[in-house]
Amino acid sequence: MPHHRAIKITRVEYAKNILETIGNTPLVKMNSLVKDVDALVLAKYETFNPGNSVKDRMAIKMVEDAEADGRLKPGGTIIEGTSGNTGMGLALVAVVKGYKLICVMADKQSKEKMDILRAVGAKVMVCPTNVEPDDPRSYYSVSKRLAEETPNSWYVNQYDNPSNAIAHYESTGPEIWEQTNGKITHFIVGVGTGGTISGVGKYLKEKNPNIKVWGIDTYGSVFKKYHETGIFDENEIYSYITEGIGEDILPKNVDFSVIDGFTKVTDKDAAIYTQRLAKEEGMFLGNSAGAAIKGLLQLKENFTKDDVVVILYHDHGSRYVGKMFNDDWMRERGFLEEEVSTAVDLIKDHEEKPLVTVKTEELVSHAIERMRKFQISQIPVVDTEGFAGSVDESALFKAFMEDKNMDSTPIREVMKNPFPVVDSKTSLDDIAKLIKNGTSAVLVDLGNGKHHIITKYDIISHIK
Repeated sequence: MPHHRAIKITRVEYAKNILETIGNTPLVKMNSLVKDVDALVLAKYETFNPGNSVKDRMAIKMVEDAEADGRLKPGGTIIEGTSGNTGMGLALVAVVKGYKLICVMADKQSKEKMDILRAVGAKVMVCPTNVEPDDPRSYYSVSKRLAEETPNSWYVNQYDNPSNAIAHYESTGPEIWEQTNGKITHFIVGVGTGGTISGVGKYLKEKNPNIKVWGIDTYGSVFKKYHETGIFDENEIYSYITEGIGEDILPKNVDFSVIDGFTKVTDKDAAIYTQRLAKEEGMFLGNSAGAAIKGLLQLKENFTKDDVVVILYHDHGSRYVGKMFNDDWMRERGFLEEEVSTAVDLIKDHEEKPLVTVKTEELVSHAIERMRKFQISQIPVVDTEGFAGSVDESALFKAFMEDKNMDSTPIREVMKNPFPVVDSKTSLDDIAKLIKNGTSAVLVDLGNGKHHIITKYDIISHIK
């Protein structure tokens, strides 16, 4: 008889589908960026979710709640307005559960986000950012209309859907409490729909009412002032670059009663700190993480050495490769911390562009056409000898108001003195003085007969 050895079967561990990997994200200690903060700072690192963002948590919760009460039926179409991350979470849920998904996005969202959503089978519609929320073109309005027009569809509405905050009350909050062994003293997070701060904040304050909950807001958004004064100030609303936080509406998911305070972070600081997280902490994260860590540093006077501060990072850097992680994009917006000290530094963004000029015998209409074509406000005037004068839009406008038939007047009749010429090593201060004294531009002599123009705008865009 052959000897039979008993076979021990060990359990094979696996998730039944990708949705079972949502949640249980790690807490990671922050180091170099918080060296001046008197507290233990821990990051709740939500990019470990399968859709690379915190929004996976509420996507599955909102869908399962809608299935349970019949709002979402088998084979239905899910419709949502999203800045990208909720769309990704919903896309994963839709794939696994067999739904169609239409995502409506604002045009300020990165191309990567749109491409990623299409990659997981979502249909993406793009709407303008700079319109009122109740404008029929806004992404709130388009989402609602699509839901009304599409048979067997469900409009998620993450802003006002209570399942959003409940998801964080049921999962994110308890995880943070358990991971810190109840020692958390402050929770900091960017506020967009309000679901994360409200759900986590409610859970933590039920466990310990002394825990402070801080919201990170952006300039152009209404949250901070509304929280402090109860005033919804429409004058505060203007478009901004930072993605995923701030609002021009008050979503029902923002529970202001669990929020102790807000701090606002500028677009520039949010972008710079997004880069710094990657380069100094090895944390390749999204734009709202940069805003959050800068906000934490602005709040550091509130922390003591015994405090445990948890900051939540929403999403992954891969969605911002064409934006905050692209130096050309950063430079165009004046976000790069570059040393600018001389004339040649001021023009390096557009040095390769040819100098646009107009000749003394050309007509006013030619100058106006060139200004329009190149989107410039001032042009040097040249003759066979060299620079003979200059024209700017205010002089042309004044002349045009005095004589409506100005179009066919030669430039030499309306031109002003030539722009001063400086060499490429001239300091920023000296150029600023020239422009302050009523000159609308200066020309930089680059040698080899080449010149370039520096305008007031070039100086303003380099002011820190």
